[in-house]
Amino acid sequence: MESRPRRRRRSRPLVAAFLRDPGSGRVYRRGKLIGKGAFSRCYKLTDMSTSAVFALKVVPLGGAGAGWLRTQGKVEREIALHSRLQHRNIVAFHGHFADCDHVYMVLEYCSRQSLAHVLRARQTLTEPEVRYYLRGLVSGLHYLHQRHIVHRDLKLSNFFLNKNMEVKIGDLGLAAKVGPGGRCHGVLCGTPNFLAPEVVSRNGHSCQSDIWALGCIMYTVLTGAPPFMASPLSEMYQNIREGHYPEPAHLSSNARRLITRLLAPDPAERPSLDLLLQDDFFTQGFTPDRLPAHSCHSPPIFAVPPPLGRIFRKVRQLLLTQCRPPCPFTPKEASGPGKDGPDPDPMKWGGESSLSAKAVPCLEAPVHLVAHGTLQSDLAGPEGSWRPEVEAALRHLQLCLDMGLPGRSQPNPQDHPFS
Repeated sequence: MESRPRRRRRSRPLVAAFLRDPGSGRVYRRGKLIGKGAFSRCYKLTDMSTSAVFALKVVPLGGAGAGWLRTQGKVEREIALHSRLQHRNIVAFHGHFADCDHVYMVLEYCSRQSLAHVLRARQTLTEPEVRYYLRGLVSGLHYLHQRHIVHRDLKLSNFFLNKNMEVKIGDLGLAAKVGPGGRCHGVLCGTPNFLAPEVVSRNGHSCQSDIWALGCIMYTVLTGAPPFMASPLSEMYQNIREGHYPEPAHLSSNARRLITRLLAPDPAERPSLDLLLQDDFFTQGFTPDRLPAHSCHSPPIFAVPPPLGRIFRKVRQLLLTQCRPPCPFTPKEASGPGKDGPDPDPMKWGGESSLSAKAVPCLEAPVHLVAHGTLQSDLAGPEGSWRPEVEAALRHLQLCLDMGLPGRSQPNPQDHPFS
């Protein structure tokens, strides 16, 4: 009996190594593949005239017929939405062009890849990092919602990081404008684990559906797994409708409360983006201004607990007001006898500039170091150094900490896991 010949899988048309935008006349060199999805691929792209680097999103058109028309319509909607957006937390759109096989979108290049890559390397993230990323995502999402756009596919692989570790919302292929009632039509689209109850029930997407997805994302990066994972899908969808998920008891109470608010089955009970950053999770916890690049693969080190750092800075300001007359110590004097001389060891204080020898003590230099967390408790120095004044300042700070300051919240171990 003759075996039937295997049907050949239809291969995608190849993307040329060099591409020309007929509208602008620019010539680009296609680089390596940096990402792929169900309907598109993304490559590194270099402008041959300026050497500027971009990301190239390529969507195959797939030939004639109804499928081609659907693909073309979807891409046209994405371009129409994305090309009008300009925000620091949304992947920038730089242009588009097409040929007979593909549509090409020239986008901002994010060299640190995505939060999905970060979580794959790290397993979980610390709460300060999550606050940092969520602040950027909330800012970008607020910009979209103000323009009545629902993303509909918020997930880790669609959050990109540039070289400065700024987070960017990307891939607006499923984004849509909400109607007069604040909802999109009830199509079941997006990533199953992150679908909101109203989407699963086919009541349509809304801005609150994106807020539910933020709750799933927060849960995922803090615990290492999505809140809703079950097989078959019908069981998972039932858990989503009921808001039933494993409680992450090891997280801080503020983190657990915010996750509960975000994952409220009733959309009306979820916090608005305007109020989200006023939650205790943000107001009572440390948020870094930026993250080091190595946090893509290893936990960042927060050397000084920020609440303590704020106390140091306040005490420094109070101590400096006691300097009478103006402090004679200047960085120039501390640099040595000659301007070209070698820099002294900043931890070796003493000699003629010792504060102990001054009639009126000035604590600017040691308190400056205290405020920046550079002193060690076992600091040793020669006799006549500034050590007594510094130790006295530290003792006063310890008294403040022991007594407790009005309005000061207790530090959360989750906020400062590293020292």
